[in-house]
Amino acid sequence: MKTRFLPFTTLFLIMVSARAEPVPIIFDTDITGDVDDVLALAMIHSLADRNACELLAVTISKENELAAPFTDAVNTFYGRPNIPIGINPKAPHRDSKYLGLVNEKDGGKYRYPHDIGISKDPENAIALLRKTLSSAKDHSVTIIQVGLATNLAELLQTKGDEYSPLNGPDLIRSKVKLLSVMAGAFETINFSNHYLEANVRNHVSSMQQLANEWPNDVPVVWSGFKIGITVPYPRESIAQDFDYRPHHIVKESYLLHSGPNHDRPTWDLTSVLYAVYPDRGYFNLSTSGRVTVEDDGFTRFEPGRRTRSLSSPNMTMVKPAMKRDQYLIMTDAQAARVTEALVHMVAQPPSR
Repeated sequence: MKTRFLPFTTLFLIMVSARAEPVPIIFDTDITGDVDDVLALAMIHSLADRNACELLAVTISKENELAAPFTDAVNTFYGRPNIPIGINPKAPHRDSKYLGLVNEKDGGKYRYPHDIGISKDPENAIALLRKTLSSAKDHSVTIIQVGLATNLAELLQTKGDEYSPLNGPDLIRSKVKLLSVMAGAFETINFSNHYLEANVRNHVSSMQQLANEWPNDVPVVWSGFKIGITVPYPRESIAQDFDYRPHHIVKESYLLHSGPNHDRPTWDLTSVLYAVYPDRGYFNLSTSGRVTVEDDGFTRFEPGRRTRSLSSPNMTMVKPAMKRDQYLIMTDAQAARVTEALVHMVAQPPSR
């Protein structure tokens, strides 16, 4: 039998058609206090430039009047000035060391152009979440939450509205493929097995609600505190990799927050990396189980256990509620790869 080979052009078309579609992302962030939120947002834009993801919306989970204008300025800097941005007026207030950059001017013009706070207002975060999800394809959206759970907790409580007849849990169940969340501590931290991570500790009730009420059939992957401190962002990159622009909003934010002599942990960036590239081997995953949040803010992980089926005694099963959650695990070799990947993605110049 004679072997036949496909023409190169046919092979190329097959390869192109087999490429993964960009991951639709909603970025839920507390971009006020720590600067890793800024790095993470820059990283999302770089990944969007690579057609690896599509940023649908940004919702902000802490209150600061400059948070939405600053986020708009970052989006504009990276060539996406029309990304919808939502705020939650009921969220806890947070001061910031870097948001004031959005008000700085040079020659009478804003150094970092933006529309929000000048010619338009931000949207309501919860309404924006519902609107964005309702217009998305089923089971397509990845939500990356890297802050308090205030917005998602409120989303879970919503009823049907003009965007969708579905309530919050059903809308999530219909539209969300994955929740990638930076929160909690699942490994020993500073010799403590009961470490209280800030995104949980600073608003325990909303994270409890998220852990308790998030649908059992929509996976949640947690990036715990130890992951981010294991791969700090190198100060050398801040010093050397952002001078392709005379003013760079990421570099200036980093220096205002952390100074030139600090390698800042990349907590939020790890949730972005996993969300967009879950199959690249950057991380391992724990066994499936269930995360609960205790009243002091401690995140407890209970592995799913097989039990005998009542209907079929010879079969075993794991309850769906005990399969929802996993957390990231990283080896030393993976940490080196992750650090290199994060630097390349954050420092990548805008393509627009």
